[in-house]
Amino acid sequence: MKLLNYTSRYFVIILLFIIFIWGAFFYYNMLDEIYDSMDDSLENQKELVQQKVLDHPEFLKQDQFENGYYTIQQLKDKPKKIDEDQYRDTLMFMQNEGEFEPVRLLETSFYQDEHYYKLKVITSMVEEDDLVETLFWSILILYLGLILSILVLNNYFLKNTWKPFYSLLDKLKNYSIESGQKLSFEDTNIEEFALLNKNIETLLYKSQESFQQQKHFIENASHELQTPIAISINKLELLLEKSHLNEDQAETFSSVLQNLERLKRLNKSLLLLTKIENNQFVEEEDINLNLLLKELIEDFSDFLRYKNLELKFIQQEQLSIRMNKDLAMILFTNLIQNAIKHGKKSSIISIKIYDNAVTIQNESEKNIPLDGEKIFSRFYKATALQNSTGLGLSIALAITQKYKYKLSYTYKNLHCIEVNFRKP
Repeated sequence: MKLLNYTSRYFVIILLFIIFIWGAFFYYNMLDEIYDSMDDSLENQKELVQQKVLDHPEFLKQDQFENGYYTIQQLKDKPKKIDEDQYRDTLMFMQNEGEFEPVRLLETSFYQDEHYYKLKVITSMVEEDDLVETLFWSILILYLGLILSILVLNNYFLKNTWKPFYSLLDKLKNYSIESGQKLSFEDTNIEEFALLNKNIETLLYKSQESFQQQKHFIENASHELQTPIAISINKLELLLEKSHLNEDQAETFSSVLQNLERLKRLNKSLLLLTKIENNQFVEEEDINLNLLLKELIEDFSDFLRYKNLELKFIQQEQLSIRMNKDLAMILFTNLIQNAIKHGKKSSIISIKIYDNAVTIQNESEKNIPLDGEKIFSRFYKATALQNSTGLGLSIALAITQKYKYKLSYTYKNLHCIEVNFRKP
């Protein structure tokens, strides 16, 4: 959820709560004001009626509301309280409406010409249900108007205010430390955004500097290791050829050579992995995977015969991808080599192209599932092969991640590694 929508959501909820409280307060306050106004009007009408009957005693005989807005009834006994006003709500049948309507009634008593009289004065009042309905729609329209105003303000004023922040996010989204590019920041008068830009610029500069130092260190260390390793291997091979060694000495020299060869492969693999992660393979081209896999299968034909393995190549479609050709060769070389190395003798390896993906299946000596989370980790070895560096599948994973392809492992009686070329 975007920041503007996130803040708007809280505005809407808080505003709804505030308007609900304000509506209830306004409703009861308005009712109180209406009743005060009606009661004042009734009191004024009462005084007018009393003055009227004082001047014209014949009006003392009006005992029905049909003839006006008041009634006067003579009392037989003296009331407990004289001139005490009592207000109440009641219903009265209205001829023009044809139904009972609410009215406000003032009831009092007075003394005139040695008799006591009861006076009732009425006035029509606003129907409460109509008032509630009118108030409800008024508040609803007010609420919707405020919400619309908030959304407009958020999407216009606040959006312009946050423009430097979103500009920074867009630039960071496409930024790559490996490229070495320098970010340009949008000028802003907002102190917090200016401080954010400054801190990010400093952080990126330090990250680039550390990255370059690490990159040069790994490259230099790897290249420096290659030379003494190669010299040591050559000298040991010459020594083995020229010297007359007994069996124990020969085995010792052979073991040293094997470890040096493994160190050489390990150094080469680590250097390759570093180059992939540093995006040093920039060139890309369209590659026909069907042709590429055919070439690799032919290259591995001797290895397959040596291990007495049969390889089936199933092509359900012609698949073309765009990537660096050297990395494509390394990717599938490592995957096929892994299947052959760990394949059970006299078993079948299956390579299948289908639905924009490639799967490689094999049967191993110990036909049990591997740890799908660790299999692509560096230096993870499912078996104790001495000539394995434990980096083959890590290199394959680094290549697929570079192009946002998906590399996965599953097990259903056979080990299956899939490269899915559909990008998310």
